[in-house]
Amino acid sequence: MIPDDGTLTEEGLAPTGQGTVLLIACGALAHEILALKRLNGWDHLSLTCLPANLHLYPDRIPDAVEAAVRANRDRYARVFVVYADCGTGGMLQARCAALGVEMVAGPHCYSFFEGNDAFAARAETEFTAFYLTDFLVRQFDAFVWRPMGLDRHPELRDAYFGNYTKLVYQAQTDDPALTEKARACADRLGLAFERRFTGYGDLAPALARA
Repeated sequence: MIPDDGTLTEEGLAPTGQGTVLLIACGALAHEILALKRLNGWDHLSLTCLPANLHLYPDRIPDAVEAAVRANRDRYARVFVVYADCGTGGMLQARCAALGVEMVAGPHCYSFFEGNDAFAARAETEFTAFYLTDFLVRQFDAFVWRPMGLDRHPELRDAYFGNYTKLVYQAQTDDPALTEKARACADRLGLAFERRFTGYGDLAPALARA
């Protein structure tokens, strides 16, 4: 059983599965990775997740990934890191190169869910967009509202988001209830709403290569 989103946010996921290849991933990607495993019969892939809330402190991600690689690599034929750069300024890529492990290409999950090429093509015209994925819609309060202090000081909303024009919900699944929750998130931020069905984007071929 996959843990609930709160556990994935705070604790992550211990190694699960009997595969020979270990995926070390962000807890925010657990649902999508396990769905792709089921859809494709990728029983050779095992999964462990670091706490998703590391994204609130991106400078901590390289050390956490290295610790996970060193703790697990002797038990697997191969390790693959399911993180993009994620705000580390190239530090995670350098660390993975030093460890001799591959990682997902792209600057962040918004890019690889949409497809890195497609996301880059929009970059010059969509720099006032705020993005949410399925996981971040479900965990909006934990990753956006509370960390920014908007639960205590809602008057700060315009200071934080005044230069944004829209919230783009990158939907991995076709879930009407989640779409309505994403729309409500846009309303709370005072932004226009756009839903964009991305599915799993570049994550699927990245895992296929793994």
